[in-house]
Amino acid sequence: MTTRTQHIARVLAPVAVLGMMALAGCSAAADAGSEAELGSEQRPVKLGVVGASDPYWDVYEKAVEAEGIHLEIEDFTEYTQPNPALSEGELDINQFQHIQYLADYNVSSGDDLQPIGATAIYPLSLFSDKYESAEEIPDGETVIVPNDTTNQARGLLVLQSAGLIELKDGGSSFSTTADVLDSSRVKVEAVDAAITATSLPDVAAAIINNDFVTKASIDPESAIASDDPADPTAAPYINIFAVKKADLGNEVLQKLVEIYQTNQDVLDGVQEVSGGTAVFATNPAAELQDALAEVEANIQK
Repeated sequence: MTTRTQHIARVLAPVAVLGMMALAGCSAAADAGSEAELGSEQRPVKLGVVGASDPYWDVYEKAVEAEGIHLEIEDFTEYTQPNPALSEGELDINQFQHIQYLADYNVSSGDDLQPIGATAIYPLSLFSDKYESAEEIPDGETVIVPNDTTNQARGLLVLQSAGLIELKDGGSSFSTTADVLDSSRVKVEAVDAAITATSLPDVAAAIINNDFVTKASIDPESAIASDDPADPTAAPYINIFAVKKADLGNEVLQKLVEIYQTNQDVLDGVQEVSGGTAVFATNPAAELQDALAEVEANIQK
């Protein structure tokens, strides 16, 4: 080795050592972050929702932080996004769906996400610009329901309860318009949920999802028929917090559910956004999991 080469080696050696120390330091920091307790400043809980702009989420976040739990709320624009994000570890928990939706997702994807706590049931209702009751609707008129699988079946059950239609085998959470019997009083058409409210002037009545009721400035109390949240058949429509199965026993995530269910400011905010229609639920997690398993079994049949 020449003298010049020896000199360069002596200069670079300390630099290389410092570089290795820096890399080791970064690695140690990364390890420390990954091993940090969930809910700590180094590892905040990541909660996925659809509609984080609703004011009650700010109230909820502050309530969670007041309990010493660091929280990051991730907003998603489509219902199809939060479950895959939870499965892939991008989230620790999500809250946007009911049991029926989660069951459909688990069966179709082969996943096993589970409910860890309940939030509320939002009744699905029938509205009309022309009639003040379901009984007033003349035979042969047209009534519309949302065309997505879950809300279509639920809407048809509402129509059956209101005496407007009869469903094959009494109906179920899997009924479609093909199951509407000829003996029914009205005709039923399925349309995109987003246009049910705007189509109201053109039909006798329409089943309208709660979200579209408030967006269309329809008074929820003007509904002429609704399903009953207290009915056992409504269990699949309980909205939930969902987690990976391995996280069901996590006390931090359980605490998030408790805060949602017991903080009155949060509940008042949810009720305001829902137009006063939310029926809050506190069903035990085990009961929700049993309901999920039953719906999944029915789907697989």
